[in-house]
Amino acid sequence: MKLTILGGGGFRVPLVYGALLQDHAEGRVTHVVLHDLDSGRLSAVTRVLAEQAAGVPDAPEVTATTDLDEALRGADFVFSAIRVGGLQGRADDERVALAEGVLGQETVGAGGIAYGLRTVPVAVDIARRVARLAPDAWVINFTNPAGLVTEAMSRHLGDRVIGICDSPVGLGRRIARVLGANPKEAWIDYVGLNHLGWVRGLRVAGRDELPRLLADPDLLGSFEEGKLFGVDWLQSLGAIPNEYLHYYYFNREAVRAYQQAEKTRGAFLHDQQARFYAEMSNPDAPALKVWDQTRAEREATYMAENRETAGAGERDEDDLSGGYEKVALALMRAIARDERTTLILNVRNQRTLSVLDTDAVIEVPCLVDANGAHPVAVDPLPGHATGLVCAVKAVEREVLAAADSGSRTTAVKAFALHPLVDSVNVARRLVEGYTEVHPGLAYLR
Repeated sequence: MKLTILGGGGFRVPLVYGALLQDHAEGRVTHVVLHDLDSGRLSAVTRVLAEQAAGVPDAPEVTATTDLDEALRGADFVFSAIRVGGLQGRADDERVALAEGVLGQETVGAGGIAYGLRTVPVAVDIARRVARLAPDAWVINFTNPAGLVTEAMSRHLGDRVIGICDSPVGLGRRIARVLGANPKEAWIDYVGLNHLGWVRGLRVAGRDELPRLLADPDLLGSFEEGKLFGVDWLQSLGAIPNEYLHYYYFNREAVRAYQQAEKTRGAFLHDQQARFYAEMSNPDAPALKVWDQTRAEREATYMAENRETAGAGERDEDDLSGGYEKVALALMRAIARDERTTLILNVRNQRTLSVLDTDAVIEVPCLVDANGAHPVAVDPLPGHATGLVCAVKAVEREVLAAADSGSRTTAVKAFALHPLVDSVNVARRLVEGYTEVHPGLAYLR
């Protein structure tokens, strides 16, 4: 089975390959094709993968190419993990937004809109090529903003594109762990959009254990989200929000923390990864060791500003191992082998949330089999969550419309309608600022 990874020179690709190396079952991936526009990055990652594969006799073959059509042709699965504009683009997204006093995070608020505006046209081109060159392939989308990009690609690939994120999985794992339950045996009632969802229940053997957690302040304050949001707020919500909702519920504090930080997250990752790829230019450098050290630092500093604002302290060691690659491989195996499972995924709504249309991509538990991912029926969201989901989905639709039409006016509307952008004039200046620093937004007229 052939797996193509777009963004194959990306830093997290070894996580995916490491998971593949643990799969020895029939029908496994035997050939991995890495595609990237940067041949130097491809070379660096290929070296890391070669060291990972040392001593594994049935390790999947790895090839690398800068030719997109060559990479896609004949693929059974396509993992899309591109970053249009690179980490410099992410750093610029943060800088332009913070100068206007609004959030520049890569998936939330102004930064997410800017990232979406320059990514959607590229993702749509990829979707069209997949439909032409590998019509039977399944696309698993990692590219952020994951829900928005998945929806853009679904207009050309239908349900054969599925978005993934490790945030809901990590959240469910932490809740189960603090309740003394096995995460593999728990049903997580999670509903929303990507980076905008809530755990409303966690059932073990048919019993919802979440009320027990919410009623115990000590237990509730003992894990990441309890420290991040505070016990009182979680009890008020009656649910556990995805960590990214900290940007909404504590927006003023988050913006101030990012403005005062020595470096934004994008700038930190830009410099950190530049050092990694520079070190990989030395043919004698121990590739896997250098990569692993860099990855550990990356994970330990994740959302550091938010945790500092909340007084949450350091991340627990159990939360430093990532997880998105495990979701991706579980999804791929379920489809390829008809190994039925349940995963929280980004898929078209169908009739799951009545407040959204059938084509809107949402993030919910899905039953997965050889025919793809099927969203599970869920209870309606409470009013406060419904309002936020509908508002952000409306913004995503304006981003898609702007990317399709090239309308600068529509792009301004997307920024202005976002709950974390507080002025139409700020929205206009954001569009001006982003088009000045991003050549990929030159299509907006």
